[in-house]
Amino acid sequence: MTDFRRTIDRAFRRRVVVRDTADAVVASGANAQADVEASGAHAATISAAGTIAIMLAGIAAFLNLYATQPLLPMLARIFAASKVAVGMTVSAATIGVALSAPFCGLVAERAGRKRVIVVATLLLAIPTLLASTATTLPMLIFWRFLQGLVMPGIFGVAIAYIAEEWSPGKVATAMSLYVSATVLGGFLGRVVIGYAATHRVIASIAPNWRHGFVIIGGCDLLFGVVIARWLPRDRKPALAPAHTEGGVLRHLRNPQLVATYAVGFNVLFSLVAVFTYITFHLAAAPYLLTPAQLSSLFVVYLAGLVVTPLAGIGIGRVGSRPVLMAAVIASMIGVSMTLLHSMPLILAGLVLCSSGVFVCQSAATSYIQVASPPGGRASAAGLYVACYYAGGSLSGVLPGFFWRFGGWTACVALVLVVQATTVVVAAFGWRES
Repeated sequence: MTDFRRTIDRAFRRRVVVRDTADAVVASGANAQADVEASGAHAATISAAGTIAIMLAGIAAFLNLYATQPLLPMLARIFAASKVAVGMTVSAATIGVALSAPFCGLVAERAGRKRVIVVATLLLAIPTLLASTATTLPMLIFWRFLQGLVMPGIFGVAIAYIAEEWSPGKVATAMSLYVSATVLGGFLGRVVIGYAATHRVIASIAPNWRHGFVIIGGCDLLFGVVIARWLPRDRKPALAPAHTEGGVLRHLRNPQLVATYAVGFNVLFSLVAVFTYITFHLAAAPYLLTPAQLSSLFVVYLAGLVVTPLAGIGIGRVGSRPVLMAAVIASMIGVSMTLLHSMPLILAGLVLCSSGVFVCQSAATSYIQVASPPGGRASAAGLYVACYYAGGSLSGVLPGFFWRFGGWTACVALVLVVQATTVVVAAFGWRES
């Protein structure tokens, strides 16, 4: 085991630079910086095994978050339900995240960050496995909601752990590796559950959508054990804040922050709306894609690993506002391309859409540092998380009503209106120093 760990240590010597790419960045990026600022002490060096453990935590959480997206057309047929109803299997998880995220950090401050991460990862396996037993749609939605309640105990606390336990000079590298892991987890979760729904995982057992939840639940258990063994114990006790930050009301009186919260709401609304309801569009004639084929659509997310580091350079040079506005316009072009009747062009449109949204993520989380007052960044970021996931929750349901009147075209129109609103909000609500 010692030789194996040395091998891992050598393999992770090289730095990997990847900026804010996935939901985990929004849920935690600004909090991480606030935690670093609040912590004056230098953290101890974390081994490569510890780095792998924190990456597995990110993978575990995001394996689950949007896992049902490629299954939605199939679930609508199985449960004889509407698109709005099955869309709740996505919204239920994000609602759970939005409700519990503000409290998980408080628990971690008292119980210890490693303990909360390990317990949350193992607990996540329970509703995940139980989701495979759901015989009705409301039951599945309930288990998905419980999954969402548990997830912030992993990805929210993991970022705080990185900020506290890595030395200041290595936080950026660790954060980049962690964010890359969350992107990979989100992609693999959709692929695994989509593949299991239409292919034999075991030769003697027929394909079934339930098998994907079993596989993901098993991964949660395995990852939880590895994290418990490899992730170092918190090296320094969490410090209780010496003073309050004045609550969230002062943030709501800050026009720049309110604009940023609106941007966050719109950003996740756009992303989830597109990738939830395009599955219905592409499952119908003339495309007739299977759940496995629909899950492969999410490979376009990986383009964000290339685009967002470049966006970070642009933000540093010209500021958050122009980068965000350019990214939203690019995303709008991409969303519009999905109306074309060509799969290659639709895929290109999805690449533009998702990459543009990821760049918006980076711009918004960077701007929070500019707009929030000193000493209030943690609470400002927490409120941003709530608004962000509120947008994701609404987008799992609202486009379904538009679908009833105009199908995918009406959904695209809704997303374009939301994105155009984002441009206006940033143009008038953000001020660069």
